[in-house]
Amino acid sequence: MHGWTEDQRWTLARVSVLIARRFHVRFSQPQLSRILGQMGFSVQVPVHRAAERDEEKVRQWREETWERVGRR
Repeated sequence: MHGWTEDQRWTLARVSVLIARRFHVRFSQPQLSRILGQMGFSVQVPVHRAAERDEEKVRQWREETWERVGRR
């Protein structure tokens, strides 16, 4: 993914580097933020959830354990 293998987040810094590499034009981060906003892009924050998360176990814990602990 354009040289960033550690995660899949598109930060302003990364978009700026990509634009500079591909089009040989440099934008400051505030300028790039304004341009992307005018193009309809918005800030996205990824949901942090473990890949191993078991929704059924989470639901069961909430119903059984949290009920006991939450009443204190």
